[in-house]
Amino acid sequence: MGCPDSIDYEIMSLLEMVDEKYGYDFSGYSQAHIRRRVLNRLSMSGFSSIKELMDSVERDKTIASKLLMDLSITVTEMFRDPDFFKALRSTVIPILRTYPFIKIWHAGCSTGQEAYSMAILLKEEGLYDRTTIYATDFNQEALNSAKEGIYSGNLMRTYTQNYQEAGGKESFSDYYTSSYEMAIMDQELKRNIVWANHNLVTDAVFAEVHLVFCRNVLIYFDKELQNKVHRLFYDSLIKGGVLCLGSKESLKFGPNSNSYTEMDKKQRIFKKRYSSNEV
Repeated sequence: MGCPDSIDYEIMSLLEMVDEKYGYDFSGYSQAHIRRRVLNRLSMSGFSSIKELMDSVERDKTIASKLLMDLSITVTEMFRDPDFFKALRSTVIPILRTYPFIKIWHAGCSTGQEAYSMAILLKEEGLYDRTTIYATDFNQEALNSAKEGIYSGNLMRTYTQNYQEAGGKESFSDYYTSSYEMAIMDQELKRNIVWANHNLVTDAVFAEVHLVFCRNVLIYFDKELQNKVHRLFYDSLIKGGVLCLGSKESLKFGPNSNSYTEMDKKQRIFKKRYSSNEV
C-alpha cells in the first residue's frame, strides 16, 4: 500500500469523501486513532487498498455505516471505572439534591451502558424521578443499540462486579431481565433518558444542564477540537454545574481551565465557578 506518507494521504482523502457525502467530519480526531481504525477496517473488509475501501464506502451505505462505527468511540461498559461512580455518588449527588429538577447531558453515550449506570445510581439516590438524562452520540447505529438496552448476558458478571465496587445499594440483577443469553435493561430506567443524535464536532450547545458527563471521548480528539468541545461544555453548564471527564483527560491549558474548581482531582470531577472571584 506504499509508504506511510501515501497511506496518510489516502486516509485523508477517505475522510474528506466521508465528510462531503455523509456529513461526518473526522478531521479533528487524532491521526493515530483514525489510522488504526481505518487500517483495521481495511484488514477486516478484505479490500486490497484504501482507495478500494473508499470507493466501496462511497457506493454502499452499509459499508459506510461499518466504517462510521469503527471511527466512533464505542468502548464502554456498565459502571466503567467503579471508583469514579463511587466518587460521583459521594461528591456530585449532594449537589444535584439541591435542585428541584435535574438535567444531565451524557455526551458521547455510545451504546448506552454508562447512561443506564447513571440512571441506576440516581434511582438508588431517590433523584431519578426529577431527572432528565440527555444521552447523545453522532453514531445512529450506536444510539439505536442504546435505546434497545439489550446486552450480552456474558457481560453481566463484569457489570455486576463493577456495580458492587461502585457502591451499589441493591442487587444488580434487579435492573435487567435475562432472555436467551441476553440481558434486557429494565424499562423503568429508560423512562427519563432522551436519546438524541448530536455531533460534538459540528453541533452547537445541546441544552442548559446541571451535569456534563463525557468520559474517555476527548482523548481521541486533537487539541483544537478538544478546546472547541470544552467551550461547548462550559456554555452548556449552569453556574455551579459539574463536569466529569475521563481519567486521562484534563482541563489544563484549555480555554476555560480557570473557570472551574477541582472537586476530585483523581476522578476528574470539576465544578463550574459562579464567578471569576471564586476560589
